[in-house]
Amino acid sequence: MSTRLHYPRPDGQEAQGSLALPSSGTGGPSVVVLHEWWGLTGTVEQVTDRLAAEGYRALAVDYYRGYVASSKLEAMRKRMSLDIPDVVTQDVRGAAQYLKASGGKTAVLGFSLGGAVATMAACQVPEFDAGISFYGIPPGKNADPGQIRIPFQAHYGLSDDWYPVPQIDALEARMREGGVDVDFHRYEAKHGFFSTHWPEEYDAAAAEQAWGHLLRFLAARLRG
Repeated sequence: MSTRLHYPRPDGQEAQGSLALPSSGTGGPSVVVLHEWWGLTGTVEQVTDRLAAEGYRALAVDYYRGYVASSKLEAMRKRMSLDIPDVVTQDVRGAAQYLKASGGKTAVLGFSLGGAVATMAACQVPEFDAGISFYGIPPGKNADPGQIRIPFQAHYGLSDDWYPVPQIDALEARMREGGVDVDFHRYEAKHGFFSTHWPEEYDAAAAEQAWGHLLRFLAARLRG
């Protein structure tokens, strides 16, 4: 079960999140989980709990500091006010350092906004050993996905109305052009197909298929 906690950022300030531990304890492989534009919802904590059940330490970063949006308008406003480079270099890197202190390899996993942040972190946070993005693409000025130098897995819906197929194809092409070790997956689903917090987008079949891909990737990259 996830527990809320505070942990240090590289700049000495404090970040916060929710940590789930496996029955094996505090050592071993770990995953930093990054939330959508809604905030750190119960849905995100369910992801950390599921990862813990699979034997991973999982820390969900709360870069909204306890705020959870109740509408798309609220979520958009909060997203626009977010200092994403600070989130990547401080909140997310601090989470990676916190988990790495107990040993084991560490991956970053993000959804939508968190997927974009995870892609940036895969480029900019040296503590990560692998990265996973669900339906997130960072603005070009923030990160070049072709510069990722860790194994990376990506998940996108073919009916995504935020990132149309040509944009998804261009992202994969840039990664392959840059020599990224990428495992790219597409699903007959909408944008937020993994999120039960987003019922109009959620697709149970696609989510379950993606979860299987994710677990195989983590096992190969963090335990192999």
